[in-house]
Amino acid sequence: MTALAALRNRGAVRWGFVGAGDVTEVKSGPAFRRVPGSSVSAIMRRDADKARDYAARHGVPRWTTDARELVFADDVDAVYVATPPSSHPEYVLMAAEAGKPVYVEKPLARTAAQGEAMVRACQEAGVPLFVAYYRRALPRFELVRRFVQGGELGRPTLVRLHLDVPAPPGSEAAGWRWDPVVGGDGLLVDLGSHALDLLDHWLGPVVAADGFAATRLPWSRVADQVVGSLRFEGGAFGSAAWDFAAASSRDELAVSLERGTISVPVFADGPVRVVDEQGGVTNHRLPHPRHVQEPLIAAVVDELLGRGGPCPSTGVSALRTQRVLDALLSRRLG
Repeated sequence: MTALAALRNRGAVRWGFVGAGDVTEVKSGPAFRRVPGSSVSAIMRRDADKARDYAARHGVPRWTTDARELVFADDVDAVYVATPPSSHPEYVLMAAEAGKPVYVEKPLARTAAQGEAMVRACQEAGVPLFVAYYRRALPRFELVRRFVQGGELGRPTLVRLHLDVPAPPGSEAAGWRWDPVVGGDGLLVDLGSHALDLLDHWLGPVVAADGFAATRLPWSRVADQVVGSLRFEGGAFGSAAWDFAAASSRDELAVSLERGTISVPVFADGPVRVVDEQGGVTNHRLPHPRHVQEPLIAAVVDELLGRGGPCPSTGVSALRTQRVLDALLSRRLG
């Protein structure tokens, strides 16, 4: 009996966490215990003291410092990979080898080539691969999708995206997201991927992407400014600019349709703003849940247990986003 068949037969999913850092404290970890039919059997961290502390604080029955022991354990049905992108391929391929479904943090990997190997391994092993692009399942962004796809305002024609993030004061304060070996080529891969993945969900796949990237900060080793142009399968165009060396913050994502415009911040707490063709403005305020990954994790568990689905964020959809990231970063200036 496969791992997927066994958990469906039992009607419950027992998770093992590979990595138990900051993202698992509030955003994701508690959700795995809150969703009906889901529990956490074990966590793995390389630091034994941190692993022991996490397990004690979160009521996890056991901990280990050995990823392979956790992935192949009899009390683990599915694996959550909550590590930086550099180790995603190793642990996803390990889960595929074990024949176990896997939910991996976003971005899928540092590059599309790595992502393709991960998707292929899971497909060949016959195990589901889910990716934590959790904004796909949040009510605020689902409302935007319904407006974009519902037809009330006509077809989408143009996307405008602008994200400015103040730079850290120097390399010592930057963290792993600015380390190309660990996080890939800059914050576009980490933060910028969220909006690109949402647009894939709302408008369909990007069929053409082009961009320029530059490193402006004297201490940076990654791209900190990126501009790009997009063409979507349905015919809409998009323009985007990301500045991770900015002096101040800006967070704007707007979709123009034939009879109106919809805008929403991707990261800041703000409403969905709808402007109709008469100029009337409606603001829709939908707060995020405390554990922001919970709606997506619920969709993952529902699909694994055969009581719903499909989950909206998979290895295949995340790989499309990874390819767009590669295209936007392909031409470097400076």
